[in-house]
Amino acid sequence: MPQAWLLPRLPWGRPSVKMVVTAGAFVAILWNLRCFLNTSKVSREVPKRTEALVVLVWEWPSKQVPNVSGDVCHELYSIAGCWLTTDRRLLGRADVVVFPHTTLQPGRDRLPKERPPGQNWVWVSLESPSNTKALARWNQTFNWVMTYRRDSDIFIPYGKLVPNRSATVNIPVKTNLVSWVISNYHRTQKRAEVYKNLSRYLHVNIYGKANKKPLCKDCLLPTTSKSKFYLAFENSIHQDYITEKLWRNSLMAGTVPVVLGPPRANYEQFVPADSFIHVDDFGSLAELATFLKTMNSSRYQEFFAWQKRYSVKLYADWRERICTICTAYPRLPRGRVYPDLESWFNT
Repeated sequence: MPQAWLLPRLPWGRPSVKMVVTAGAFVAILWNLRCFLNTSKVSREVPKRTEALVVLVWEWPSKQVPNVSGDVCHELYSIAGCWLTTDRRLLGRADVVVFPHTTLQPGRDRLPKERPPGQNWVWVSLESPSNTKALARWNQTFNWVMTYRRDSDIFIPYGKLVPNRSATVNIPVKTNLVSWVISNYHRTQKRAEVYKNLSRYLHVNIYGKANKKPLCKDCLLPTTSKSKFYLAFENSIHQDYITEKLWRNSLMAGTVPVVLGPPRANYEQFVPADSFIHVDDFGSLAELATFLKTMNSSRYQEFFAWQKRYSVKLYADWRERICTICTAYPRLPRGRVYPDLESWFNT
């Protein structure tokens, strides 16, 4: 008997039934303890998170809600372990809940009444502080912020330059000097004032709803690409607020942006210094107009040197923006709430 060495013996050499039972139980305890120790060792080697991160979008940021069923983050953007949903019934299972500012109601009645332990809430906005109102009521509400600002917990720019090995330059044929697409024109805006004064010295081809010349989605780039320069004027001036006016309407279209927005140094954190013209580079708008009108061909081509190294990537699909939450999740701070969201955003 293999386990006989464990059993005390009676005088005639055979173990009692009681002793056999006791010894058997002892052996079982040792075996279970060994299994427990081995299991504990294995569990320490298993990653802490084995299930997909559940991201609930409380209300979709755009009017049209795309299909988010299935593993869209992995299928579209190669981001694994990220599950998007708009089903509010899954609030209790969500790790992260996303609240776009444009959909927030004046009162808190539209938000969940309770927050499950460990769940984090994200405030999302792509608008500038000048166009983002009623922030004070959301103090002590959100754990993370997701905006175009580089100091956000989750940074979502309007676009960026990505490495491109093509080493080619493509400058579309030009038929006019300057163009501008504008939908919301307000005389009190800085860009309206700059345009009014600049137009005294050169002609600007204006498109968009403000001039009753709207462009269809597929007409925008072919139209702006015909201009040598494009007025990439932001509707308000704030840190890092550099929108599709630069990325899509100018750089992607193959025209040189004349920018009005944050200081030149801020733009240079996003794009090369020789890829754009800043309004502040000149002592007057008359000097700017002269510079644009008298530029020779070789100088003009220098503005496209960035194309040898980069291409433009636009962030136009909200699914991609939301999926980036899962990429950032492991490094995001835990247990923090923004006490004064308005002060942070207006800084």
